[in-house]
Amino acid sequence: MNHEPFLIVVSAPSGTGKTTVLRKFMEICDGLFYSVSATTRKMRPDEVNGRDYIFLDREVFEYWIKEGKLLEWAEVYGEYYGTPRDPVTENMELGRDVIMDLDVEGKRRLEAQFPDRLVSVFLYPPDRETLRKRLLSRGAEDEEKLKIRLSKAEEELRWAFEYEYWVVNEDIEKAALRLKSITEAERMKRKRARNIWLLDLIRDD
Repeated sequence: MNHEPFLIVVSAPSGTGKTTVLRKFMEICDGLFYSVSATTRKMRPDEVNGRDYIFLDREVFEYWIKEGKLLEWAEVYGEYYGTPRDPVTENMELGRDVIMDLDVEGKRRLEAQFPDRLVSVFLYPPDRETLRKRLLSRGAEDEEKLKIRLSKAEEELRWAFEYEYWVVNEDIEKAALRLKSITEAERMKRKRARNIWLLDLIRDD
């Protein structure tokens, strides 16, 4: 069934396993394009330019802002983050749905631009203790750092009520399958129907 392409914004607190879930989701769901964010922060040893982020220097990023090359952007802790415009619009024109990993502010900015073409999903950890263990595994070794990360995560959880769908990541495979089910259901919504003979039949009546 042909449908009008849409954006899928997935948000989650740090330590929820979002990156792993999204990578699995991309493996099992066809017709998707993953939007890689741009940033001015330094690349970490395990990161790949163009896969994890598009790493830019500050001058280039500010040029992109000036030229309207970003759909949305923000400055966080002194570094810029943003969504390149052209890859998103080009892939939607090709009929692909676009998956994005954004925080709540990025989601809000895109909702204003794509009010009828944005699907929002909030990814939850199964429980607080699992979140704590995942944060520990990411390097928050001392108790003070862990408290700060947990506090930030709990603050982010409060924004979940702004999202259409909630998915709990108790298992990577199951969470990815739930994202796939959401995507497939959204593709079949009447409001997204395109080039279907039934629409012509209804109009004729």
